[in-house]
Amino acid sequence: MVTAADPEETRTSVWLTARPAAPARRRSEAPSGLDRERITAATVRLLDAEGLGRFSMRRLAAELGVTAMSLYWYVDTKHDLLELALDRALGELALPAAPDPKPESPPEALPESPPEAGSEAGPGTGPAAWPGRLRVLACGYRKLLVAHPWVAPLTAAYPNIGPHARAFDAALQRLLDATGLAEARRTGAHLAVSYFLHGCGGAARRLPERDFRLALDVLIAGIGGVAGIGGVAGSAAKTA
Repeated sequence: MVTAADPEETRTSVWLTARPAAPARRRSEAPSGLDRERITAATVRLLDAEGLGRFSMRRLAAELGVTAMSLYWYVDTKHDLLELALDRALGELALPAAPDPKPESPPEALPESPPEAGSEAGPGTGPAAWPGRLRVLACGYRKLLVAHPWVAPLTAAYPNIGPHARAFDAALQRLLDATGLAEARRTGAHLAVSYFLHGCGGAARRLPERDFRLALDVLIAGIGGVAGIGGVAGSAAKTA
């Protein structure tokens, strides 16, 4: 089983290693109907069904109906494949759009238009909407960890720098940019949210939903308090 520390092994992330193209003769020898995308998708399914502890290249090969050695046409190691599976799972997470930028000068007052029929009140799109959007992002991440229990240990074991992981990090940064915090404090808030989300991974299935949301509200209230937004802290207190 992969653990967070493999002191005897030094390796480079699959996202930082460019695999050289195989010669044409060798490509013709590769198993037909197999590619990295299909192998990664099968890895996710197998990890969901049997867990990280039982995962092996031989078990995956049996699932795909090929030999274990044929998988190494597409990945160099099992660790590379697990990194690919981790980022594929993170790609299931719906990310919020960027909040609308705060206007430099207030526009002229206009009469308020009634909402269109059928429209729903969501977290909003302006700079003040970041608390609701952060809650949606955090709750979505928690659901992802419940659906894929192996994601949390792999997040601790690997650099987690694939395209979907970086997209998640960028979405979180955009939300924190909308808080109005100074750069140094945004960095601290980013770390606090990241550690909160990753730290709850091991207990995501056991922690009651109400307790998770209460802890999340306290975190958001703290960010709002540092940013000088009293309403955020107040709404969190009401939830408690």
